[in-house]
Amino acid sequence: MRRRPGLSARLKLTLSYAGFLAVAGTVLLAVVWVFILRYVPDNDQGLLGVSPNRYLLVHTFAPAAAVALGFLLVFGLVGGWILAGRMLAPLTRITAAARTAGTGSLSHRIHMRGRQDEFRELSDAFDSMLEQLESHVAEQQRFAANASHELRTPLAISRTLLDVARKDPTRDRGELIERLHTVNTRAIDLTEALLLLSRGDSGNFVHESVDLSLIAEEAAETLLPLAEQRRITLDVTGGTARTSGSVELLLRMVTNLVQNAIVHNLPADGTVTVHTEARGDTSVLRVENTGRRLPPELVPTLTEPFQRGTQRVRDDEHAGVGLGLAIVHSIVRAHHGTLDLATRPTGGLLATVRLPGTTQS
Repeated sequence: MRRRPGLSARLKLTLSYAGFLAVAGTVLLAVVWVFILRYVPDNDQGLLGVSPNRYLLVHTFAPAAAVALGFLLVFGLVGGWILAGRMLAPLTRITAAARTAGTGSLSHRIHMRGRQDEFRELSDAFDSMLEQLESHVAEQQRFAANASHELRTPLAISRTLLDVARKDPTRDRGELIERLHTVNTRAIDLTEALLLLSRGDSGNFVHESVDLSLIAEEAAETLLPLAEQRRITLDVTGGTARTSGSVELLLRMVTNLVQNAIVHNLPADGTVTVHTEARGDTSVLRVENTGRRLPPELVPTLTEPFQRGTQRVRDDEHAGVGLGLAIVHSIVRAHHGTLDLATRPTGGLLATVRLPGTTQS
């Protein structure tokens, strides 16, 4: 935005300092002048025919007062310019850092020293903002690189299969078509997952009252055939837990958690427990599964895009794209909640979602 040029803050402060000092000096001299004149006679001859009178006082005091005021004005301008420069030096550093960040360099920090004041507080807030921006940009770049890599794989496989079909007319076309269908399905699932992740991050959805217990029952009913196929016992317990948000996104959140618990429940014959409850003004959803023990250092990375905790048994229908828990984390964050992941001592994972609770209207 282009603006008309104006006085700098330093010059404005300098003029303010000088003006205030000149006014204060003028008032002080005026007070002295008034009080002195009250006790000086108009015309009085004293010893040797000479005595202080108003005429002499005016002609001796007035020039000295004018010189003093001139000195105060010059002193105010010079001193004000120096003081304003020292006072605004932190602001100059912050401005320079902002311009550096505007060029795309987010690694620069101000690290302003000294005791806490308004400028230090602004500097610390600016450093914190730069740190968050740098982390967010790095995360977005890593996500874009991972997404392009994940999307490139099915596209490359599709091109290879098409090349085979074109160069080898004797190849079983039914098998090629089936493999193409599988690869394209995975690419479509990955694209939809990316779009859903983006929607969750934006937080642009209609809020309505939702009962997590009903959502949990619907997700469990949908995934029951998968659990039976893998000989997993799927239980839904607990009571009403109401919150506010998107029914579609919350259903996807619970579905991803339950599906993740099922497909990572190795070996078979395990259990998955989904529990909902209301704790004061918080609605809680817990999804717990048996399975192999996870290294504790792996748990914090599970919500990152394209991270997979263990080697799962893959099939065409539930192959997974590595975005399940990333989508869960995004949806929970968009609903102003928290997601906690913890390993179970006997193996498996415990996922706890806490969302702001609401009362039924």
